[in-house]
Amino acid sequence: MKEKYTIHDLRHIVEQLRNPDTGCPWNLQQNFVSIAKFTLEEAYEVVDTIENNDFEGLEGEVGDLLYHVLYYSQLGQEQALFSFDDVIQQLAEKLIQRHPHIFGEIKLQSESEIIAAWKKQKSKERFENHKKPAQHSALDNIPNAFPALVRATKIQQRAADVNFDFEHYKQALSKVYEEVEEVVAEADAAVVDQVKLEEELGDLLFSVVNVTRHLKHDPEQALRKANEKFEKRFRQVEVLALQNGKELSDCSIKEMESFWQEVK
Repeated sequence: MKEKYTIHDLRHIVEQLRNPDTGCPWNLQQNFVSIAKFTLEEAYEVVDTIENNDFEGLEGEVGDLLYHVLYYSQLGQEQALFSFDDVIQQLAEKLIQRHPHIFGEIKLQSESEIIAAWKKQKSKERFENHKKPAQHSALDNIPNAFPALVRATKIQQRAADVNFDFEHYKQALSKVYEEVEEVVAEADAAVVDQVKLEEELGDLLFSVVNVTRHLKHDPEQALRKANEKFEKRFRQVEVLALQNGKELSDCSIKEMESFWQEVK
């Protein structure tokens, strides 16, 4: 073990793990597709560590995420697609291009001006990188692998960037009411069309995301916090039930409601 490792050491370690003759058998079986799900897990672990204020553990989680960057770079190099140096070069160029107020001669002062310039540059990049410019869309390059709430937000924001949007949150909220009525109508139909019902539920969720975005909050973050709040309260309800000598499943609806109101 060395006292001080560098990024060059890490690259060498990953290269050795992938060595066809002396490498790790498990690593040699991996490819871009098989590793992707683990990358997503590592990204979530970074977020989870931050949200739990576990900054001592954050160093290790960020390291795990960096390992995946190096791993993809090694796979790219093996297949003559790209190298780690290529990744660094492209990232550096991108950061410089997207911050002309720092690295160029453009002077931007307000946050709104900076965000507008950022979006304009990203849109330009999407257009230039598109294989068929004639088919360019404002919704290009939004990953399907994004969580549904994140992707819905990205789609709506991209549409809003070209002025395809409600002018006020109350208009978006009105759409939610409309979608609720459509869900109820479909759910109460004499013969429920499950495919149609799922579609209406999806429309309702999409509309709620739109309201959240208009009110300047992140839907994914808002729902994560709602999940945490419900979990905390539900666990307290379970404790109250036990203190009353019962399992929660043995309680009546009235008792559970009473416990719920107490923990609120």
